[in-house]
Amino acid sequence: MPMRQHAELALPGALIGVVAGAVAGGLTLLAGQPAGLAATSAVTLALPLGLLGGGYGILMGRGLFKPGLFAPAGLYWLAGFPLSRLLQETVTGLASFGRVTLSGGLPGFLAYQAMVSLGFAIGFVWLHERLMPPWLMRLRERNPQARELLAAYVEHAEALWLAKERRRARKGAR
Repeated sequence: MPMRQHAELALPGALIGVVAGAVAGGLTLLAGQPAGLAATSAVTLALPLGLLGGGYGILMGRGLFKPGLFAPAGLYWLAGFPLSRLLQETVTGLASFGRVTLSGGLPGFLAYQAMVSLGFAIGFVWLHERLMPPWLMRLRERNPQARELLAAYVEHAEALWLAKERRRARKGAR
């Protein structure tokens, strides 16, 4: 597949990751930290989250992740989010203070980030499943993987609709 088609599938997830990292940097600024520290913090989290978010879209295009399934995405972010945070803390600490200090040491830090990652994964998947289908509708004419992925989204939406209609019919029969 041409690089352009991969990049097109990666864009929604990459944007979500970059915005999430930038928001974290903004929160650092709101917490009263210096602007340089907030900027470093934002960039060092936005880059890995953007790359991982883009990778998520590419993996969806390859059929490794399916619309409506959380478990694979949860596992993806269970690994990716703590590593992103570790990179952020390491680079920001070295650039700003000349040392790295991890709260709870490395095992404690990674364990805490793993717990937080599931919340991040829920938000990421929620946003991704709202941004991706309209984006795929724009790409479907020129990108065959986008067309296939859009078909998977449509199939999932139809299955949800049919299940809802069955519940309504059962409720109406009572």
